[in-house]
Amino acid sequence: QVQLVESGGGLVQPGGSLRLSCAASGSGFSINAMGWYRQAPGKERELVAAITSRGRINYADSVKVRFTISRDNAKNTIYLQMNSLKPEDTAVYYCNANLVDRRGYTMLYWGKGSLVTVSS
Repeated sequence: QVQLVESGGGLVQPGGSLRLSCAASGSGFSINAMGWYRQAPGKERELVAAITSRGRINYADSVKVRFTISRDNAKNTIYLQMNSLKPEDTAVYYCNANLVDRRGYTMLYWGKGSLVTVSS
């Protein structure tokens, strides 16, 4: 059984920083890619940033320069460093993992979500 455990959300003032982490626990899988999505109230879930097993990175235009995604392969963990936060970054941030099991099947997993609130 694979689980994605997120941490690091909270309340921060505009211009501040937060760091999210997401660890994939379990066994019998390899990681194709992991990433972060977010969903603000009344809006659709959108990709924030993603990183593949080969290190290819993709960012949403709205967070380029301000956010940085990184990974620790030994820990099956990714991080999202969020700087210069704006009120419009307020959302629930979800970790996503694209994994391959021992049989070669691709599986998608989602974390439970971490609330990030940017407000003065």
